[in-house]
Amino acid sequence: MDSKDLIIQSLGLTPHIEGGYYKKTYESDYTIDNNQRAMSSIYYLLTNDSPTGFFHQNKSDIIHFFHAGSPIEYTLISPHGELITRVLGPNLSQGHQFQLEVKGGYWKASQLLKGDYGLISESVCPGFEYADMTIASRSQMLTSYPALLNRIEHLIKSPTT
Repeated sequence: MDSKDLIIQSLGLTPHIEGGYYKKTYESDYTIDNNQRAMSSIYYLLTNDSPTGFFHQNKSDIIHFFHAGSPIEYTLISPHGELITRVLGPNLSQGHQFQLEVKGGYWKASQLLKGDYGLISESVCPGFEYADMTIASRSQMLTSYPALLNRIEHLIKSPTT
């Protein structure tokens, strides 16, 4: 069994709607408005057979923590339309980061840059709710960010993906 399969099996990961694999690892007992959990956390894995976490937007802030494997590039679009890229990975001398904060309201996509897998964790505050997440459509991104479409189109989930 190769490393990615061992990670998927050992951590009990399943396919995620945005791409890659995940498992919820924590939900706070403390709740806030409308009984939403104060915080939640997941493992998230991109692999060479599922290398992209397609563009989506969350209402909550999310902190991403690099654990193992190959670097993962994050492409972000701010609420003002600014395109930002960051890399989570193991090598600080190559400009990688171990941790990345993505504020609620930003569009976010991730892509495995090389190798068999990249494993991270995400902590979400307030806690993750599917109702607070939007998967980007091509038409939505074309309308909102026409000048960026050529640079981001490969990160938009198609209806058949």
